[in-house]
Amino acid sequence: MLTTLHDLGVRSNHAYNAGLVSVGLSVGSWMLSRMVSKDSKPQADRWGIFVGHWAPTFFGLGLALSQLEKSSKKK
Repeated sequence: MLTTLHDLGVRSNHAYNAGLVSVGLSVGSWMLSRMVSKDSKPQADRWGIFVGHWAPTFFGLGLALSQLEKSSKKK
């Protein structure tokens, strides 16, 4: 899967940037959900946590792609 992503042009910096954006989206979705439905704090918390779980995935992909990029340069 990583080689397919790499062949499609996805690089480690793309994954790192996606991780940073997902952190911002997590905070943004939590705040927006709190404003829209003032009576549902647990629902707002769930939205923030759900989106917040994306960040480690993207950072992990970034690390894996970084290793693949380093090994590709050595060849």
